[in-house]
Amino acid sequence: MDVSTSLTYTTYCRLRAEVLSGRLPQGAKLKIGELAENLGVGAGVVREALSRLTAESLVVATPQRGFSVTPITAEDVRDLTEARVDIELACLRRSIALGDVSWESGIVAALHKLNRTPNEPSEADLSEPWTSAHAQFHCALVQACDTKWLLRVREQLFIQGERYRWINVRMSESDRDLRSEHGEIAEAAIQRDVATTCELMEHHLRLTEKLTLRLLAG
Repeated sequence: MDVSTSLTYTTYCRLRAEVLSGRLPQGAKLKIGELAENLGVGAGVVREALSRLTAESLVVATPQRGFSVTPITAEDVRDLTEARVDIELACLRRSIALGDVSWESGIVAALHKLNRTPNEPSEADLSEPWTSAHAQFHCALVQACDTKWLLRVREQLFIQGERYRWINVRMSESDRDLRSEHGEIAEAAIQRDVATTCELMEHHLRLTEKLTLRLLAG
């Protein structure tokens, strides 16, 4: 990876994190010159990074109007959740069927890391270490799935779903017990209880949908 490519990738990663955390909120206009100045890079580097984010549907490019963060709508939340449930459960079933002891150990380790990582968001965004640990836990669950295309689609859907989380920062602890939800899913998966694992995962995803829709409605 040459210097220019590395710089573009670093810029892309930084902007992507800003979008996923909500520091660049939905619908926000992204001014190339302003971003370039803030990030200390050239306008061309920012433009390339934004084009990559556009390909991931995290940013929208509009002719004559430039770039903006993709809005989150109730319709999109519902549509994305349906797709996530279908793909996530398909990956889970294959992973449970094929997973070995190393797969089980990976789930236990990922859950331990997630539970030991503080989730203390600021007023504007989530704890980035917790967000990373959360993604690693969900990835560990499907790690044994043998279908690369399913996993690729799942990853893209997961990324889109993470955009909901900055909205859910305002949830109180009474809304849900994430530690228990994750622990129950992990236990069912390790016990090779396909039906219970899928039921718990679907509930997990649909509860996120329900709370997101509630918060979007104000």
